[in-house]
Amino acid sequence: MIARILYLDGIGFWATGLPDWPTARAAFLGKLTSPSGNARRPSPALLPPAERRRAPDSVVLALEAASQAMAQSGMNPAHLPTVFASAHGDTAITDYICSTLVEQPALISPTKFHNSVQNAAAGYWTIGTHCMAPSSALSAFDRSFTAGFVEAATQSAADACPVLLVGYDIEASGALASVTTSRGLLAVALVLSPMASERTVATISWTLHSGSRLATQHRSDAARRLQHNGSADALPLLESLACGSADPVVMPVSSSLALSIVLNAGRN
Repeated sequence: MIARILYLDGIGFWATGLPDWPTARAAFLGKLTSPSGNARRPSPALLPPAERRRAPDSVVLALEAASQAMAQSGMNPAHLPTVFASAHGDTAITDYICSTLVEQPALISPTKFHNSVQNAAAGYWTIGTHCMAPSSALSAFDRSFTAGFVEAATQSAADACPVLLVGYDIEASGALASVTTSRGLLAVALVLSPMASERTVATISWTLHSGSRLATQHRSDAARRLQHNGSADALPLLESLACGSADPVVMPVSSSLALSIVLNAGRN
């Protein structure tokens, strides 16, 4: 397999008690022994206050991580294609819609229905940033972030332009909690670029391998506390970024395909 090279120009992160990448990095390195905040959910400045209050957890989660990554990259979000990846979408809204359809179908909220679609977060982002670039929304169950990375990396290489990748999932709720184990809130955003810049955080060498491979195991207690979220497949990559490891990170895409990533700090 031929290794492809990309550059990481921005990182965004949000989980309960870990409201940004510097805090999460400290936790992954074992330097943060207790959560740094107790906010129930993020409050992205991209949305006006009233809309911020009404937006579902899945949307504010994705927008907060995306905004952080874009701020670090210094790029204009209006110009970047986006890939939004979520294993389960907004299970709270999906559960509400299913329950209401059974009990009182005429009372379905148009706003809730609007927010139930898989690309809701992508829609809020493109409207809020006035972005007219292509946007994708995908789901691949518990390999959704990994599938999103392959999609974003492929787009960046093929079109020779930076791409914003956002992976996010919320707590499973209602009857859906019996079929998915997603717990807590977690969002990760990466700005992937085909060219290095003064903002480049790391060089990424990525390869797809056929066949079954075991995923890289978690190194830290912080990652293990988040491992049951639908977007937890992003965690080994983040731990590798945090500690500056050059060891390959293996992220299975499916039972017959795996992504291998090697990171090097800076613009090597």
